[in-house]
Parts: sequence; structure tokens; C-alpha cells
Amino acid sequence: MFNQAIDHMMIENREHFMIPGDVVASVGVDNSLRHAFLLLTKVRYAKIPVLDNQDHFKGLLSLAMITDQMLGLDDFSLEALDQQCVGDVMETDVVTIDNPYAVENVLHLLVDNPFLPVVQDDGTFTGIVTRREVMKGINYIAHNLDHYYQMTPKEHETE
Repeated sequence: MFNQAIDHMMIENREHFMIPGDVVASVGVDNSLRHAFLLLTKVRYAKIPVLDNQDHFKGLLSLAMITDQMLGLDDFSLEALDQQCVGDVMETDVVTIDNPYAVENVLHLLVDNPFLPVVQDDGTFTGIVTRREVMKGINYIAHNLDHYYQMTPKEHETE
């Protein structure tokens, strides 16, 4: 259980943690792997969300997933990537969160994930919560907690 003061400050800043879906680089489930390879190379992200034509979240795609396909082919060639689509290689077993989300749960999930896709009940992708943005929030709390709450140290019992 979170400290009540920290929980309050985290919830107060929760909307700042999410990067809206319309500014997040994503790729379509039916796009070719060549297109995804070029996009991932250009944006320099480790993974990006995969969406369908109605902006429903379908999974994640990484450069490593694409290069694994390239290495499995007889010829190391970008042309071979035109024959496969993103949906053929994307990761589908992905942890997602809804909005509003429980900050404490997000902190636990971000230990193993650099970002978490935010998905509505109908599957529509609305954005991502990144480890970086949450860490900025924690940094803010660490520097401002005493501006919001009066803090006094507990006396330690000596044995």
C-alpha cells in the first residue's frame, strides 16, 4: 500500500503520465514488415504499438522481431520483408491498462515494461504510459513533497 501523501500526489499528476495515442508512433497490423522496419529505424523506438484500421490495439512490434524474420530467410534482403505483414510477427500477449488506471499497479507493471499501452474497454488505443514519464512524476514528488505536506521524522526506538 502506498503512503497516502505520495498516492495523492501521484493520482493528482496521473494525466501527465500518459502520452496520447495520436502522437505515439504506431504501425498497422496489415502493413508490410518493410514499412515497419523503416518506421522503427526512423523513430528509434524499441517497440511500437500495432493497430487495426479502427485504431484498436492489436499488439506490439519491435525491430528485433523483424530482424529475426530477416535472418530466417535464405537471402538477407529488404525485398523479402514485402511478403510478410506486421500481423504475422507481432507480439500479441501484451499487458495493457485502461484509463483511469491505478498508479500503484502501473508502477509494478513498469518494472518489466518500458511502457504500457492504454486501451479503452472496446479495445481502442488511447496512448501509452511510459516509465520515463512516471519517473519524472516521482522526481517531482521527491523534490516537492515537503511543499504539500508537513514532514517530521519519527523517533527511532533504541534497544
